[in-house]
Amino acid sequence: MNDSPGWASPGSAPSPDGQTPGVPRPAEPADGPSAKWSKEQPPPGQWSAPTGPGHTPGRPAPGWNGGPPPGAWGRPPAAAKPGVIPLRPLGVGEILDGAVATLRTHWRTVLAVTITVSVITQIASILVERYLLPEPPVVDPDATPEEALEQSLASLQNSMIAMGPALLITLIGTLLTTAVLTVVISRSVLGRSVTLPEAWREARPRLPHLLGLTFLLPLGSAAIMTVGILPGLLIGGAGVLLSVLGGLGAIVVIVWLMIRFALAPPALVLERQGVIASLKRSAKLVQGTWWRIFGITALTVLISFLVSMVIGIPFAIMGFAVDGVSLGDFLDGGESPIGWPFLIITGIGAVIASSITYPISAGVTALLYVDQRIRREALDLELARAAGVPGYGTEPPGPVSTGG
Repeated sequence: MNDSPGWASPGSAPSPDGQTPGVPRPAEPADGPSAKWSKEQPPPGQWSAPTGPGHTPGRPAPGWNGGPPPGAWGRPPAAAKPGVIPLRPLGVGEILDGAVATLRTHWRTVLAVTITVSVITQIASILVERYLLPEPPVVDPDATPEEALEQSLASLQNSMIAMGPALLITLIGTLLTTAVLTVVISRSVLGRSVTLPEAWREARPRLPHLLGLTFLLPLGSAAIMTVGILPGLLIGGAGVLLSVLGGLGAIVVIVWLMIRFALAPPALVLERQGVIASLKRSAKLVQGTWWRIFGITALTVLISFLVSMVIGIPFAIMGFAVDGVSLGDFLDGGESPIGWPFLIITGIGAVIASSITYPISAGVTALLYVDQRIRREALDLELARAAGVPGYGTEPPGPVSTGG
């Protein structure tokens, strides 16, 4: 049974030719062949909302249960908004606003997660960068074309090695923040508060599955990139162009897959899905709306990048000033051009930036998941009922299988 209020498993989600058990729907009209109308009917314009025991409304009709006043029948009824978003299909601005509103409303819980994770990951990154990474290869400006190609390949190899530990640390940090923040956002949609221990207690059982998903996607991307560039690398100097074209093609495939599986983390956490089931679930929700998901995701990445630059550049300037290193020395390399003061100051800036961008990124992903389920599966009905919105019934949903 799904013990997370307001969320239903894929097995219980309505399909275009079916209906979800336990999710309220508008009552069928009683004007079929067996309906018998009374000879005495009320005058026109004096109908009232159906009342009495046994009536379980679905979406409240206009004018009933606090609908629009007389004279406003041309307008659609306002959607319920028990939490940070209205319970209806969302626009881009509402998704971004909901992510920011979650950070503002539950700032104690959100910042406790993001600051803790950011500090730990930044300390680990600084130590790895300072002590474990190999020295960058020296580039000879007077090298022959063959030597320049070898130096470029050596630099690429060094960069890949240097990115490995940083990527691993980032993935672990993203894993923890995604799990906890997804729970926080799911509660903020219902207008409910959640403490950090409560969010952690609910997210902790999903961490092994989320860990598998977190590593599966980058490993798959690396495999696709290897397939794209390896033939050109095996050919040698004449295959540089082939490697470039293969790499570009691999990037297109990777981006397509990343968007297709972008909603897998919230599906895994909120629906108690397994790794493969969450990937299939995401592909189903994204189907037909790939470009919309891509556009919103790209906009979120751009906003996060700009926020990181706005915060990080002043700290980098302060780091250069305190460390006594010029930008030219930094770009030229040399014997340990960067000292501890620069690493510490820029690390503080990175912690502040991550504390803001992590919740926005996780919030947009979770709200995109909610939005797609509202559009495809009328999840707004179940969310409204779970939030206690008048007119949607008060009985909890029936038992459903979680599929995970």
